[in-house]
Amino acid sequence: MLTNNSKIIAVDFDGTIVEDAYPKIGKSIIFAFETLKKLQSEGYRLILWTYRCGSKLDEAVVFCKENGIEFYAVNKSFPEEIFDKKYSRKIHADLFIDDRNVGGFLGWTEIYKEIFNYEPGVKKKKGFFSFLK
Repeated sequence: MLTNNSKIIAVDFDGTIVEDAYPKIGKSIIFAFETLKKLQSEGYRLILWTYRCGSKLDEAVVFCKENGIEFYAVNKSFPEEIFDKKYSRKIHADLFIDDRNVGGFLGWTEIYKEIFNYEPGVKKKKGFFSFLK
C-alpha cells in the first residue's frame, strides 16, 4: 500500500483507462476516471505512460482532460523533461498501472482498494425471518 500521497503513479491508456481499440479511443473502463480523480484529490501525481505518440497521444490527452484528468506529465518523468533519443524512455514512478502487468489488469476497484487500503464492509441482508430476532 502506498502511504505517501506525493507518490508518482504512471498509468497506461489503452486497455487500462479505456478499452483497447487502438488507434481509436475505446470506451472508458468502469471506475477509471473516478479512481484517477480520487488519486489526484489525495495528492498523487499521475503520469500518462503510453505507447501512443503524435496526434494519437494528443487525442488521448484531450480525452482524459474532457473526463476531468490532467496529468502531471505525459510519457516523461516530469513536465520539463525533454526526450533525448540517446537515453531510454523509461520513466520514474513509484507505481505503474498497466493492463500488461504480470497477471493482467486488476480492474479499478481492486486498484482503489490496494492503494487506499480499503475493504468495504459486507452488508448483511435482512432475511425473511429477521423480524424474529
